[in-house]
Amino acid sequence: MCKGLASLPTSCLERAKELKARLGIFLQKPSWTLSCCKIGKHKPTLDECLLWKESFEKLLSSKYGLCAFTAFLVSEFSEENIAFYFACEDYRRTKCPAKLLTKAQKIYNEFISSEAPREVNIDHETRDITKANIQNPSPSCFDQAQHRIYMLMAKDCYPRFLHSSAYRDLLCQAKPSTKTTNLPQLEKKA
Repeated sequence: MCKGLASLPTSCLERAKELKARLGIFLQKPSWTLSCCKIGKHKPTLDECLLWKESFEKLLSSKYGLCAFTAFLVSEFSEENIAFYFACEDYRRTKCPAKLLTKAQKIYNEFISSEAPREVNIDHETRDITKANIQNPSPSCFDQAQHRIYMLMAKDCYPRFLHSSAYRDLLCQAKPSTKTTNLPQLEKKA
């Protein structure tokens, strides 16, 4: 071990090892490809890709849009945001009250805790409110934190995605729409 690392607190060294392990995954893979956005021989149409520009909600409601956006977040090392958002969606749909505490603790430990391996970027007040909420879990105990992450993605990640080369490449590779237009054909005059 180099002399500089030996002087760091153990918690910093453990965090560095954890980050190295997480980042190692990306070092082994080439940068994300559009192949993740193809399901079998199907891929999104140009109209569908263009629809994603209308709203963040339309992007998330499309299976291809969600896939492309998630891949983009992975390439930017911020995939924990979308993972947290959908973990909260899954949690909210939990019907069995006995499972709420276990699921709430798992989400908190994975995304909210200051020691979380996939910690999301929320303010201290929201973190404290969420921690208090999971003491008596209800389907809405992550609502404030989830809303903060949704807004972060909608105002920051989503615009960057729309301006990214990844989105432009997807537009170029998207299959043309099957809709035919009824525009009058212009005939060449001789």
